[in-house]
Amino acid sequence: MNPITRRRTRALTVTAMATLLALTAACSSKAKDDGDGDKQSAGGIKTDKGVTGKTITLGALTDMTGVYATLGKSITQSQQLYVKQFNDAGGACGYKAKLTVRDHGYDPQKAVAAYTELAPEVLGFPQFLGSPFVAAVKQRIEGQDKALVLPQAWSAHLLGSKYVRVIGSTYDIETINAIDFLMKEKGLKKGDKLGHVYFEGDYGENALQGSKYMAKEAGLTIVEQKIKPTDNDMTAQVSALKKAGVKGVVISAGPRQAASLVGVAAAAKLNAPIIGNNSAYSPQLLGTQAAPALLKNYWIASPSLPIGADSPDAKKLVADYKKAYPKDALDNGVVAGWTAASVFGEAMKKACKEDKDLTREGVDKALLSLSDFENGFGVTQDFSDPKAPSSHASTILRPDKSAVGGMSVVRQPSESEEAKGFIPTVS
Repeated sequence: MNPITRRRTRALTVTAMATLLALTAACSSKAKDDGDGDKQSAGGIKTDKGVTGKTITLGALTDMTGVYATLGKSITQSQQLYVKQFNDAGGACGYKAKLTVRDHGYDPQKAVAAYTELAPEVLGFPQFLGSPFVAAVKQRIEGQDKALVLPQAWSAHLLGSKYVRVIGSTYDIETINAIDFLMKEKGLKKGDKLGHVYFEGDYGENALQGSKYMAKEAGLTIVEQKIKPTDNDMTAQVSALKKAGVKGVVISAGPRQAASLVGVAAAAKLNAPIIGNNSAYSPQLLGTQAAPALLKNYWIASPSLPIGADSPDAKKLVADYKKAYPKDALDNGVVAGWTAASVFGEAMKKACKEDKDLTREGVDKALLSLSDFENGFGVTQDFSDPKAPSSHASTILRPDKSAVGGMSVVRQPSESEEAKGFIPTVS
């Protein structure tokens, strides 16, 4: 080989080596495919859908314009606040979260369409408001998407999936605890008739299962009044309940329906205590004509202490929320949204720290190991059993203009004896 040829050969060899080293370095800085469609970053964190670069995309399917607009706004803003604080604290192993919001207006077609749009793009959903809509896509969640969904809905029909996890007592258990309160504190007794006004569909009918169970256990007779989410005037329902001679009323509907029911009942002199499920009240009602009646004769069952709870965590959340949204009211939507976001965030941090796994399956697995989650609102949540709600306790609240968030505690979180013996119907 002549000198010129040797020099050219050496030059080509050096160039080839440099190219190979550059490619190797580039590959090591990118995510590596493990053969199952998952990726592994240079730091060894396994990721898949919903994670791009160092960003985790989460989904929020909410109601900002429909029957639950006030609650949907509070839930969403509290979750946006959580995401900001989560990121400021370093996120999960350095991965930062982003919340993508879609407003379905409590419309079933819009809700399913919004889920279809976001499902391929997100790691999971710390918010999906409306149990009928979650139920409509539950099979897709379990069989196809397998992304964790923490609904702002408490229907027992959502139990049984390791991907759809109810936070707090389900509507049936909550209703049993609510009726227990009416019997122990408000004079309802064996042999009495109990009215139940409820939304058609998953929410109302699950609550009705609770009242029917309690009626059988306690010797009550249920007088049913089924309504639609579009029904806002409860005059006909009050007339029917008064004619039937009910001694108490449960309402499983929205804030508007509850305000109408309580206001019309007062005008009609239906002197029976009225209690609602947690979705049947917002403090904004205290600025309406129904306020005097609500303050006098309305109670609410809730899966946690209210936003005005006397705990350091609750007080910090109040201060932070007021600073972030000074013009907006505080209500229990703030608690529900913050709790769900906190649970999802805790699952992400645990999955990342312990298993280096930010895949959908990794986060689902981490949630199953959370058996004693408590974030300052009085109820310990256990997510270890997908067939059970995370809690069986209910707090009894009442409207209170002087209280932070417009509600004060009448009975601390507790579970009635009847609720302890009740087994929810799991679909």
